[in-house]
Amino acid sequence: MQLYIGNKNYSSWSMRSWVLLKQAQITFDEVMIRLDECTAASKFKIEVARHSPAGRVPVLVDEGWAVWDTLAIAEYLAEKFPERQLWPADRQARARARSVCAEMHAGFAALRNHLGMNIEASLPEVGQRILRENAQVKGDVDRLLQMWSELLAAHGGPMLFGRFSVADAFFAPVVKRFVTYAVPLPPVIAAYVDRVQALPAVVEWTTGALAENDFLDFEEPYRTRC
Repeated sequence: MQLYIGNKNYSSWSMRSWVLLKQAQITFDEVMIRLDECTAASKFKIEVARHSPAGRVPVLVDEGWAVWDTLAIAEYLAEKFPERQLWPADRQARARARSVCAEMHAGFAALRNHLGMNIEASLPEVGQRILRENAQVKGDVDRLLQMWSELLAAHGGPMLFGRFSVADAFFAPVVKRFVTYAVPLPPVIAAYVDRVQALPAVVEWTTGALAENDFLDFEEPYRTRC
């Protein structure tokens, strides 16, 4: 089984599937394809197209069969490894977990566009300015805080649905965004952010991101190379 990913510092979509596999202790080989500006003729697009017609990462390849899109990968893994209990066991909780993952998957465009994942960076001033000036980003953050607070209260923590699930892997990149941009958090959410950051898979991903030392101008709207 191989998982094709982009740069760990920037590729939030890759992080979801990688963290899910690692935290669930599912064996796989990591194949990193360096991000570029993703034009039709770019090296990144050409390489990814060998494995997925969508031309995006992550791509999971199992026994020569490719699965792309983070939701599809999560469902594939949940079906292949039912003993890992990647979704909650309770039917209603499972439906709610799928709902919030789908909401993350399809929504929060303002957050994605203005608070891009950049694990190596520390941009508290940028975060303060954007939250002050951009009502849509503020709305996305408020929705996430509401969602996480309700789920933690309903399931008693330490993760969103009690134990680690697909949902926590899906929101791990948001956790890293909140840290990079020093988003103000109520204590219960700050504690959840700390617990996600302490997950072995997230620690390993973060360590890999910091080791890349690969500054990509097109992923850096708020900084320039020194």
